[in-house]
Amino acid sequence: MSEVKLVATTRTDFGKGAARRTRRAGRIPAVLYGHGSDPLHVSLPGHETFLALKQANALFAIEIDGKTTLAITKDVQREPVKNVIEHVDLLIVTKGEKVDVEIPVVVVGESYPGTIHIVELQTLELEAEATNLPRHVEVSIEGLVAGDLITAGAITLPAGATLITDPEATVLTISAPQTSAADIAADAAVADLAASQSAKSAAAAEA
Repeated sequence: MSEVKLVATTRTDFGKGAARRTRRAGRIPAVLYGHGSDPLHVSLPGHETFLALKQANALFAIEIDGKTTLAITKDVQREPVKNVIEHVDLLIVTKGEKVDVEIPVVVVGESYPGTIHIVELQTLELEAEATNLPRHVEVSIEGLVAGDLITAGAITLPAGATLITDPEATVLTISAPQTSAADIAADAAVADLAASQSAKSAAAAEA
């Protein structure tokens, strides 16, 4: 996994007012912690950080005063309306170290015609090498039929990763869409209306 390099600046002012000033300056408040060290409050370049956080489980190389520290994202706080990043928590990691992470599930392939898939788990919890975290886990539904399901333990994991999620947990199911009585009645009403309008048109033409 390639590292995303960001140059951070140490923060000495704290609180909501200081955080707002940091964001107005085009930077994002963040904290670095882990490995027994005291939390280090920093600010990160806004645009570069925003783009980097679009990548799931990105590995950051945070440069502070000429020293580089490897870190991964543990939490991102966003303003819900404008989706503005308000704060980032970063966990310090080292090469070879393993960490627990949530990995997105990506569905590939097509199930049997006329069926749909329902994703029960959007992510899987895995233990993986901190400096080589997988972006996602692929789940193939190719050729599956109604009634089939896939459990967490049946999924092929990326090399070096270990499953933490319960192996018996259902990740997705395949089903056939059910037509309700209301749907049938609505379809019949539309057909009756169309037939009535057709009859009226024919009568008008004959007149």
